[in-house]
Amino acid sequence: EKVTVEVLDHLEHLALVDFRDSEGVERLQKAIQFADQLHEVNTDGIEPMDSVLEDRCLYLREDDVTEGNCTKELLKNAREKVEEYFVAPPGNIPLPKLEERDTFLQGF
Repeated sequence: EKVTVEVLDHLEHLALVDFRDSEGVERLQKAIQFADQLHEVNTDGIEPMDSVLEDRCLYLREDDVTEGNCTKELLKNAREKVEEYFVAPPGNIPLPKLEERDTFLQGF
């Protein structure tokens, strides 16, 4: 099954990945084919889980603050920041619209 230009464009915006070549698109198609195998699993009568650890007792620990007040020092490590927040992942900036980009998608 082929991945459409619209799907690739949508994924680029969600993941902030630019599919510039056929290798990236082929890798995406293989990942989708692998994930499609999950549709073959019969889940009739199976209740959804809240957690993979729902059969165990989860113990909470005390949340003791041992350090702090180091915002300025931590933000020195940020490649990009907005006010007092990291922009993560670095470069997490909206991509231009498909027609404004020079990508592999335009020839796809």
